[in-house]
Amino acid sequence: MKLILASSSPRRAEIIRNAGFSFQILSSPVDETPLPAESPQEHVRRLAESKATLAARRSSPPAIVIAADTIVALDGRILGKPRNLDDARAMLELLSGRTHAVHTGLALIRLPEGELRAAVETTMVTFARLSPQDIAGYLASGEPFDKAGAYAIQGRGGRFIPRIAGCYFNVVGLPLARLCELLRELGWGEEEPR
Repeated sequence: MKLILASSSPRRAEIIRNAGFSFQILSSPVDETPLPAESPQEHVRRLAESKATLAARRSSPPAIVIAADTIVALDGRILGKPRNLDDARAMLELLSGRTHAVHTGLALIRLPEGELRAAVETTMVTFARLSPQDIAGYLASGEPFDKAGAYAIQGRGGRFIPRIAGCYFNVVGLPLARLCELLRELGWGEEEPR
């Protein structure tokens, strides 16, 4: 049975690869606009399930499709990928000296049965207080611009994060332990990861 990662994220692919799994990539872009009154957790779960469903329709069994969506949320507000320099600066100023949540929706579909497993993993991330110079230097690195919340914990942004509570890999974009748990529920443990 093959694994199919419904994502073009190099970070998600690296997490799965480093965990010893072989997989194929089949990106499944969906409209990521939040629905009115949708909580951050509902948002990421819906997107993960949509991505998994789209990829499952385009996959041949036997397979397990894996999809995920990660967001940063502060005070219930979703901080997606910054649109421009000013947006990135505003996000970093907002996160400075505060603790925020990183939510990842995870959805797996086993084919041909169509059996679905979905979950939301949350990690609390504490940022140090950032000076205007810290923010300017980080923006100049270019790292914030394709990352939810305008930072990458696995990159230069990690130096601003003194504490997390929860799964580190969740903050990178794929909660590995939760993924393995859902894979076992779908029968993946019956064979060795390849």
